[in-house]
Amino acid sequence: MITKPMDRLLRTAAAMALAMAVTGCGNADGPDASPGDEPGPEAQLPRIEGLAPEFEDLVPAGAQVEVLSEGHAWTEGPVWVEALAGLLYSDIPRNAIYLYRDGEGARAWLEPDASGQGGSGASNGLILDANGALLLAQHGDRRLARLEAAWDAPRPTFTSLVTAFEGLRFNSPNDLVQGPNGDLYFTDPPYGLAGGDDDPAKELEINGVYRLPASGALELIDDRLVRPNGVALSPDARTLYVASSDSSQPHVFAYAVGDDGAVGDRRVFADTRGDGMAVDRQGNLYVTEPETGVFVFDPAGRHLGSILTGQRTSNVAWGDDGSVLYITAASYLMRVRVNAIGSGF
Repeated sequence: MITKPMDRLLRTAAAMALAMAVTGCGNADGPDASPGDEPGPEAQLPRIEGLAPEFEDLVPAGAQVEVLSEGHAWTEGPVWVEALAGLLYSDIPRNAIYLYRDGEGARAWLEPDASGQGGSGASNGLILDANGALLLAQHGDRRLARLEAAWDAPRPTFTSLVTAFEGLRFNSPNDLVQGPNGDLYFTDPPYGLAGGDDDPAKELEINGVYRLPASGALELIDDRLVRPNGVALSPDARTLYVASSDSSQPHVFAYAVGDDGAVGDRRVFADTRGDGMAVDRQGNLYVTEPETGVFVFDPAGRHLGSILTGQRTSNVAWGDDGSVLYITAASYLMRVRVNAIGSGF
């Protein structure tokens, strides 16, 4: 069991900061957070900062950042699974997926055996496909895969969806999203390679953004991003968002998507580095800024406010009835209950 009693969180100053409630909507006016990076700055008090009046319509005054689980190596890829009545999320270095349920806490759901075999393929991003199956961006196994196992009896049996581009093996697929027509969009930075771009195992010269049509060949969408990371689709599926997590290219990009799922021109949507992302029904975008927390942008790209976790923050996902925003941040799983409803709920 990864979840620990809250009194243990209170034994250190940093953990105490994380455990405290975050209230109010104030008048507040780097490298990707991934395993192997230098430790982040000392944890600060989590807080919620409103930058525009509309922010309180989404994240109400008095909203609290709750710590649900801690003690992980590096959390990522949260996805709500109704069949489990809980949230699955990755712990990349531990090659494991954890399940969090209210009243039970977090426990390992898919992990290596005693000999180190099996596990999640060092999964990063997780989503459910149109048929309700679990799809994984396998950071370690360098592919997109589908889990072939029952929810109540998970085992490391996978079907590869795609493993290479033009005969060259992917770097380390990071995040993925599926369109309503079944097309998959995903990113492939080199974070899973020990030497990054200089790793001898890196076969592709690029760090790409790709589209895998439901029927058809893999397509390269963009090879110009230094560190493509999180991906998300607008509620109408006409805009693909891709976050760049490199400090030399600190933008979230928006790409036009056609009726057939094909991706067109890109534009800068927001001037911030980003990791994982989620979208609400109104088209607001929730972007994890790697060093600080979750930035909330309206559909025009205006920064409405922030949920500052006090930790390096990797990803977000909607859960429960769609009004709960789950956040993976460093060794923690957190959540915030909001007024917004997630796209897809």
